[in-house]
Amino acid sequence: MSTATHETMTCDTDALNSLLRGELSAVETYTQAMGKFDDPEVVAELQKIRDEHSRAVRELRDHVITFGGAPAESSEVWGTFTATVTATAKALGPATVLAALRQGEEHGIGAYEDALHNEDIHPDCHRMIRGDLLPACRRHVEGLNHLLGCSHHD
Repeated sequence: MSTATHETMTCDTDALNSLLRGELSAVETYTQAMGKFDDPEVVAELQKIRDEHSRAVRELRDHVITFGGAPAESSEVWGTFTATVTATAKALGPATVLAALRQGEEHGIGAYEDALHNEDIHPDCHRMIRGDLLPACRRHVEGLNHLLGCSHHD
């Protein structure tokens, strides 16, 4: 623990939990989506993205606990939408599923950008979002765009 005073150790754990629920949703959604693809390159990319979301879950959970909150256990945000899409993936086709995943990532980017404007979130959390979580979501969009580009040539 740093030498910060108790006063500087406050943080909006509700806002962090909202981000955590989004990351939990992403892990669930990518897990479902991976089972819908036969192409090893696509599955590998989706697994890599899911693993990065799993890491984000751990980091956000740790920060919620550090600041005295109870970490969220259930998902929200884009889970319902993408769960519906991934459930019907064979009928919709791979490009539609990948586009839905990209839309979920874009939602996550918006949530992280909003969190950076929340002055009640501790500066350590802002640094984690700015330096790690937000850039990861942007990389995920790039990876999904790459897969979408490849799927148009099949």
